[in-house]
Amino acid sequence: MSSSVASPTARPRGLTPDWWSDPKVWRTEILAGLVVALALVPEAISFSIIAGVDPATGLFASFTMAVTIAIVGGRRAMISAATGAVALVIAPVNREHGLGYLVATVILAGVFQIILGALGVAKLMRFIPRSVMVGFVNALAILVFMAQVPEMRNVPWAVYPLIAAGLALMVLLPKITTVIPAPLVSIVVLTVITVAAGIAVPNVGDKGALPSSLPAPGLPDVPFTMDTLTTIAPYAFAMALVGLMESLMTAKLVDDITDTRSDKTRESIGQGIANIVTGFFGGMGGCAVIGQTMINVKVSGARTRLSTFLAGSFLMVLCIVFGPIVSDIPMAALVAVMITVSFTTFDWHSIAPRTLKRMPAGEIAVMVITVAVVVGTHNLAIGVVVGSVTAMIVFARRVAHLAEVNAVTDPDGSAVVYRVTGELFFASSNDLVGQFDYAGDPPRVVIDLSAAHIWDASSVAALDAITYKYSQRGKSVEITGLNDPSAHLHGKLSGELAAGH
Repeated sequence: MSSSVASPTARPRGLTPDWWSDPKVWRTEILAGLVVALALVPEAISFSIIAGVDPATGLFASFTMAVTIAIVGGRRAMISAATGAVALVIAPVNREHGLGYLVATVILAGVFQIILGALGVAKLMRFIPRSVMVGFVNALAILVFMAQVPEMRNVPWAVYPLIAAGLALMVLLPKITTVIPAPLVSIVVLTVITVAAGIAVPNVGDKGALPSSLPAPGLPDVPFTMDTLTTIAPYAFAMALVGLMESLMTAKLVDDITDTRSDKTRESIGQGIANIVTGFFGGMGGCAVIGQTMINVKVSGARTRLSTFLAGSFLMVLCIVFGPIVSDIPMAALVAVMITVSFTTFDWHSIAPRTLKRMPAGEIAVMVITVAVVVGTHNLAIGVVVGSVTAMIVFARRVAHLAEVNAVTDPDGSAVVYRVTGELFFASSNDLVGQFDYAGDPPRVVIDLSAAHIWDASSVAALDAITYKYSQRGKSVEITGLNDPSAHLHGKLSGELAAGH
């Protein structure tokens, strides 16, 4: 993935200031929105099943999330809709308390997301290392592929040649023309073949009934009491965190793919607004949906908010106006599209033997752990948190050994100078106390910190402990060479931490 970042005012790659008057851009954005809408239908229905709600609830959520985030979101061309991670979080609410409480949870989660966005939660993205990001991308690709496996089990034999034909179309067609997105051609061709030939294979209609009318806004059917708030608050907060994590990670991924920069704070607040709107329309909520975002950005080449808006709009048009036609789309066509997305999303360079030979073992371990946790839990947010914590531990262990202590004794034996080199924080300072010869050193001890930096209270406590151990033996300690930040921290905390006492 590219690490280059454009300026905040940079345009999406390949677009001119007057892109809105360019027919080629409009064609790309419209066709991309249509492909994404078609891919959203079965997944929204599947996520509805996970959450234990009617398929229309998931479809409505995908419609309102996409349309709203296209207007208020901070990342152009990213798709937000109903997702599996959100469905897993809120499923217990619907199961134990009913749909009204689920809708109220979605609205409250949106409020939490707005608050977290305003507080600057997006800034935490800077602490996610590259190895975690690579693991996130690879885990995403694996999950996208695994989600297609059930569609290839216990199915008529005709499903397999249809999937193969869809894959072949998406590989070969771009070599001939890119005027029409290959996934759209694949879906149309396979649908025509199965309908015309009367081939009996699973189709979109088998996933559930499509809605026949637009959603109507309204308040959730729950008592507006403190008991209701305490019941839904834990689930709402969990949904807010999971939704923001997936959305911000996806935004960063799209940033890298398009060489543009997104407004993560606006995206965080936008996700909250989208969930509130979705809740008032009776939807199940959602966040950035990564598979469809990859279809939109990487496969179809979309770069503007128009594709996101049209994806949601087309979704409702397809369901309400063209429901019978959409129901006939073979699942094999959509499986082929998602397998292609999985293959193109995976960072194959990250597992190449040449890369693995050069990569530090700790970086590889972080990537593998991130992938393993995500695949094991089917939750991208948990994997990112575990991967980031692992990366911090690896970093702390590595830096802990960078603090060195070298002693030089004066020729007359009256003093010794200990020169400390490196970063002093909780991990490295724990070993600092044991590197001094308290009994054998002369009466005057100088600790030179001109090549070191004090980062935390643990380091100040360690220096106090060293001073105390020497004072017990009647020896004096002088600490020199502190830079301004270190001197400020040491002056403020020294003698206040009860070190050695």
